[in-house]
This record gives sequence, C-alpha cells and structure tokens, in this order.
Amino acid sequence: MEINKIQEAADFIKSKGFADAEFGIVLGTGLGKLVHEIDIKWELEYEDIPNFPVSTVEFHSGKLIYGSLAGKNVLAMQGRFHLYEGYAAHEVVFPIRVMKLLGIDKLIVTNAAGGINLNFEKGDLVIIDDHINLLTGNPLIGKNMDELGPRFPDMSAPYSVEMQNEFSKIAELKAIKLNTGVYAAVTGPNLETRAEYRFLRTIGADLVGMSTVPEVIAANHMGMHCLAISIVTDICDPDNLEAINIDEIIANAGIGEQKILQLIPEFVKGNS
Repeated sequence: MEINKIQEAADFIKSKGFADAEFGIVLGTGLGKLVHEIDIKWELEYEDIPNFPVSTVEFHSGKLIYGSLAGKNVLAMQGRFHLYEGYAAHEVVFPIRVMKLLGIDKLIVTNAAGGINLNFEKGDLVIIDDHINLLTGNPLIGKNMDELGPRFPDMSAPYSVEMQNEFSKIAELKAIKLNTGVYAAVTGPNLETRAEYRFLRTIGADLVGMSTVPEVIAANHMGMHCLAISIVTDICDPDNLEAINIDEIIANAGIGEQKILQLIPEFVKGNS
C-alpha cells in the first residue's frame, strides 16, 4: 500500500468537513448501536471514499461516521474488514492508517469473541491485555512506510495500560463485570474444532476471534494508543462443545453491547 493512497483518502475525508478528532473507534460484529450515542455531523459510505475497502459481511454496515460523543470528536467505523473476506492485511488496516493521517492517536477497538477461558460467561466484557497472532498475514509485510513508523515496531505493550486502567475504573463505578484476557486471532471464517480450542487454551488464549490484531499492529506501528474490548458471544469448551449459529452470537453480542454503551461514552468523556 502506497502512502499517497492513504493520504488521498484522508484528504477526501477532510474535504467533507472533518475537523480534529481525539478517538478512532472500530465497531465489531453486533456492536453498531454506539453510533446512536454519537451526535453525527456526517457519515460516508466506504464505497464513496477513495481507495477504501468495502465490507462484505452481513452484520457490518460499511460506514465511516464523524461526530461528537460525550463532548469529544470521534471517527467511528461502523463495520470493519477481515482477512476471510479476501482482503490483504494492509487493506484490512487501511482505515486505521487514514485515522493516523487525520491526527487521531487513540484507538478503541471492539469485537465479538469466543470464550476459551471457562470462567467467562456469554455477554461478558473482556479487556484485551495482550494477543496471539495466528493470522495468515501481517499488515507490516512489504516495504516499510517510514513516514508512519519503524521497520521493527515494539509490541511489548500493544494495549495501553493507562487506557485499560481508566476503563476498568468506570466499569467498577457502574458495577459492570469486566474481565481481562489474551485474545488469539485466527483467520476464519469457520469456527474452531475441539482440538483447536484445546490448543488455544494451552498456548495461553482466553479469547478467540477473527479481527482486531491487524488493526492493533498497524496502530502500534504508528504510535497510536489502543484499547480493545471483547464481548464473549459463545463458550468454547471442547469437552462440552455445542454447535453455534450466528443468530445466537449476535444475540449474545447484544447483551454485551448494552454494557459497552454505558462505558465507552464515559471513557471518552474522561479522556483527552
């Protein structure tokens, strides 16, 4: 991906009335209702933005939304991109790159994930403290864009401890249960086998999903601060594994979404 294509998209967004925003937000599967909390100034279909990928997943709307949330300007992705859609890793993170060129340095990522840790329950929220990248691609492969970041970015702390602590305080004040865990990213789109769930547990994963990690890698490459929150949508117990359908996953995402709707606006309000 060439830097000029990223810049072209950023310039187009600016031409539509974008001003400074403090946060970029990525809304995962079943988590689109946060946009109703945003005082929307404008929204753009992905297909109308130069060089942007277009989401092909049924539950991802495919809009970039700019407005005010809890008094702070935010730029939200209502719908994200996945490797299983056929995109290359650098295409998946294209919007994150654009956010950086727009001056955004704080990223909030949400997703729906399977619970490997059997202490988790359906609808639980989990702060991602670290991740295991089992994806088939990496957004940093290829010629490095020195304008954005170093060839070999450090990943010793990919998720901001400060942002995690602040989010946890808000959850505690609102008496909302909040777990912490390690997220394993797999390519998908099929769900995992019993043996794969056992493997993921053995290597230290608490959650498994098909997104988030490419975005966080790109964000760290560019020096952005990241907070990532998962909603547990199914329990991945290999000894008592039940067949999963997408309707159940979306329903459980909705349970967690009601909690996220209480937390993210307060988090944005209290950060600058």
